[in-house]
Amino acid sequence: MEMEKGVQRWVVDISNWNPSPDYFSFVMSFLPHHEHSSITRFVKMVDRKRALISRLLQYALVHKVLGIPFHEIIIKRTVEGKPYLEYDDQTCGFPNFNFNTSHDGDYVGIASEPVCLVGIDIATHSSPMKDSVEDFIQNFAIYFSNLEWSDIVKSDSSTKKLNVFYRYWCLKESFAKALGTGVGNRMDNVEFHHSSWEDLYVVVDGKELKDWRFWLLEVEKDHLVRSICFFGVIFSDS
Repeated sequence: MEMEKGVQRWVVDISNWNPSPDYFSFVMSFLPHHEHSSITRFVKMVDRKRALISRLLQYALVHKVLGIPFHEIIIKRTVEGKPYLEYDDQTCGFPNFNFNTSHDGDYVGIASEPVCLVGIDIATHSSPMKDSVEDFIQNFAIYFSNLEWSDIVKSDSSTKKLNVFYRYWCLKESFAKALGTGVGNRMDNVEFHHSSWEDLYVVVDGKELKDWRFWLLEVEKDHLVRSICFFGVIFSDS
């Protein structure tokens, strides 16, 4: 099987999908019954929509890449919540097929890799409802290195501070999700470097991780910016 087929990047805008309750249930019926509670546990329809599309993307991606019939796909989750496909080597054909999902606001995304670990995060650059921008980002100060924090607070407007904050946050989330850990762990030792948000690389505990690659995309809609980060590590032979 060609390795390139295992590299997938899908992002869906769900803002214009407003299904009736009956149609929503019909679409959900394409998923195994044990997945339904992970969708219906949400009270708000917008949260149910994100959960449903996220689950559908996982099954659709596995079916497209590996050709496994929907009813034979078994997706489980690690203790930390990262989804993974239960398969044998003959079924898969890839050394380390894995995928990751994210959703925020109107967007739901999924990324897969045949060899590398992969993580994805979507972050809407929305303004805080109650706090000032400065007070809001201060709540997350412990997650950033001195260099990153300086880059955030030096911006000359609240909007720019928020944009820089969300870019760094999106990067850190995608890195943590690729590892399957989450940002609950220490992240101030994970430091991102860039040149005008290009030539991005990461340094952990003072050491550059040269095998890691990532992509930062931004989509603007309704005057809001969304950062979408894809992160992957390339395993070297050494």
